[in-house]
Amino acid sequence: MHSSEYEGVVLGFGDEIINPLWKDYYSDNFFDEMIASDGMPRNASKGLYDFFNSIDEKEMQDRRTAGELAIREMGVSFTVYSADSNTDRDWPFDVIPRTIEGSEWDPVSESLKQRSRALNEFIHDVYNEQRIFSDGIIPSEIVLKSPNFKSACLGMSPPFRAWAHICGTDLVRDTDGEFYVLEDNLRVPSGVAYMLENREVTKRILPELFEHYDIRPVDDYPLQLYKMLASLSPRKNPKPTIVVLTPGIFNSAYFEHAFLAHSMGAELVEGGDLFVDDHNIVFKRTIDGAVRVDVVYRRIDDDFIDPEVFRPDSMVGVPGIMRAWRDNNVAIANAPGSGVADDKVIYSFVPEMIRYYLDEEPTLASVETYLCMNEADRIYVLNNIERLVVKPANESGGQGVLIGPHSNREEKEKCKESIAKQPRNYIAQPTLSLSTAPTYVDGKINPRHLDLRPFILHGRDIWVTPGGLTRVALKRGSLVVNSSQGGGSKDTWIVELKE
Repeated sequence: MHSSEYEGVVLGFGDEIINPLWKDYYSDNFFDEMIASDGMPRNASKGLYDFFNSIDEKEMQDRRTAGELAIREMGVSFTVYSADSNTDRDWPFDVIPRTIEGSEWDPVSESLKQRSRALNEFIHDVYNEQRIFSDGIIPSEIVLKSPNFKSACLGMSPPFRAWAHICGTDLVRDTDGEFYVLEDNLRVPSGVAYMLENREVTKRILPELFEHYDIRPVDDYPLQLYKMLASLSPRKNPKPTIVVLTPGIFNSAYFEHAFLAHSMGAELVEGGDLFVDDHNIVFKRTIDGAVRVDVVYRRIDDDFIDPEVFRPDSMVGVPGIMRAWRDNNVAIANAPGSGVADDKVIYSFVPEMIRYYLDEEPTLASVETYLCMNEADRIYVLNNIERLVVKPANESGGQGVLIGPHSNREEKEKCKESIAKQPRNYIAQPTLSLSTAPTYVDGKINPRHLDLRPFILHGRDIWVTPGGLTRVALKRGSLVVNSSQGGGSKDTWIVELKE
């Protein structure tokens, strides 16, 4: 067998001549999504590998250039915030898809449904009976003192006891090849539009591969989202009025807000486009007069959604919308208050929630988590910070995260000080050996670390995207996959293998 010059887990080529694009491919001791430990492509990736091993450097670059042009033509962008300015950038996209075998994905999908049921039961319990506190499963103070707990939601019971209607759960694979839940995003999760656009771009630049692969489609997500939102409507209307509430064009996810509204045939609105009348009914302003709104898919944080209840200085919310929601005159997705479960401290209790509410064992593993509010955990974290990933409990987008092995002494000391000041606000996890996948960077194909964010829709029924948004760290050795911090993305293929 010919292989690259490295020993260990290397790429094998059988009797083929090594393609220069692949000649230095070495996945070290990480689980590689395409190449197995014997150096040969995995079953779900064989056709993909054969294709990319058959093309030369010029064609590879041409495919990449075609992808960049498609992204520019389609207007797929995101916003990077900095102290000096906000910059719109083209979506960073890698041309080599990530493949997962369908039979491997199905149990993960079912496990995500299990997790969603438990999380929604937890949120409902927190704002109603609070049995989980009285039964001693979770200390009440870590929930009721969380900034995400909203007392204005006490006593509410949304349709189907569903609060977090759209959830983005981040999954990773460790060296054992098993999927682990890294965190749940239940407030205003983003990224699904990029999942859809990744597929569209891949179809444009690799059309021949879709003729030979049986890939589960993702393009019905807008229909599934519409059906879920429509199921929440307080009026029995076959065509409820659904709007997507955005804070405006300067939001980093505005592209996605507009994309989803257009894809569903819903109207994209800002706070000033809506008003609540004396009967606590929400209307949108149109040139033909006021039109009643049944469902608001909000892309605004709780604190800004209603200046009557939360921040009075909010200019992007709708005064009175909480009154309308409490009177069951409008549905809001995600429901206000659902962020109480979107907390990295609460994350560590999800396995217990599954056992408590569902009387089932968790079927998807969580990453070991140290709570700095617990003295023993805090001492361990402070003494081993160079080996851990430390995260703020309520930040998103990778903000405030310290990756111990990749940080300098000053950064570690600063993190220790922050933990000492606000131990409740920090958790730590082992530095995982994230799986890798072939990625075209700097004219070569090399392994890069990645994660996966599938999306779960929870209304009358529960539906999980086939795959999700794969985010990839484009820098060699980096574990940071967020696009705002230099990461990119890939199309994700759930592949059905022929018998």
